[in-house]
Amino acid sequence: MSHTEEIEESAAPLIEHLAELRTRLIRAVIAFLIGMIACFAFGGQILDFLLIPIENTMRELGNPNPVMQYTAPQEYFFTLIRISMVGGLALSFPVIGYQLWRFVAPGLYKNEKNAFLPFMIWSPVLFLIGATFAHLVVVPLAMAFFLGFADLPSYLAALVGDGDLAEPGVALPATAVRDSGIDIVFNGKVNETLDITLKMIVAFGLCFQLPVLLTLMGKAGLVSGDGLANVRKYAVVAILLLAALVTPPDVITQLILFVVVYGLYEISIFLVRRVEVKREAKLRAEGYYDDDEEAFDEEMQDHGK
Repeated sequence: MSHTEEIEESAAPLIEHLAELRTRLIRAVIAFLIGMIACFAFGGQILDFLLIPIENTMRELGNPNPVMQYTAPQEYFFTLIRISMVGGLALSFPVIGYQLWRFVAPGLYKNEKNAFLPFMIWSPVLFLIGATFAHLVVVPLAMAFFLGFADLPSYLAALVGDGDLAEPGVALPATAVRDSGIDIVFNGKVNETLDITLKMIVAFGLCFQLPVLLTLMGKAGLVSGDGLANVRKYAVVAILLLAALVTPPDVITQLILFVVVYGLYEISIFLVRRVEVKREAKLRAEGYYDDDEEAFDEEMQDHGK
């Protein structure tokens, strides 16, 4: 066989792989666009759902008629676009993950497929759990922390004039006048409030991927349960820094994120050790595991200590 023929044969599989990759990418993009359009059609309802934490906080602080505003003609439209992109990615992730799986699966052995497939399933599940936890617990705490500095009840009572808050659905009198002082009120912008909410949801969703990532690394032999346990003190420092970066300057939300991520780290250690036990049992069954060699290594380690 000539050198030219060898080059042509080696190039043929590459072209086939590129064509397969193009097909998978096109299908993934189409799924994303369909999900984005579907979310845009219900963008207003999704926005209302995402703003529930700040709405409830404002009502609890004494504001009977919570109002959000936008200050540019295009602001509300692009807010809906952002929501549609995030929602479209969430809706289309199963399709995107399936296309990724179909592309890499032919190059994997059967045992590798069995090891990789559960992570494709658990990854979106854990992300959804983290996002739900952020929306129901963390975001309300963050909103209560920031808005709690405003003395809304006193301000509203001063506007009404008789010391009683206005009933829900009743407009505050526009002619109310104060003899002294400056009214400092919250005029929330839709895009800025949504930005905080989406950051929290994405941050907690990604943090909940920690067990998936470390367990997959454990299956690949990149980390071990004992190794993760030995660097626990460094992990604590890293988690504290993460909590300070991705949460508002609120001790409560930072503590919640630290407790959650550290708990996930301990769960990851347990899962990695289970993976190691199963791998060891499999090697013993196949005759590749040498107990004498293991005992010798442990004896040398004890002697070195």
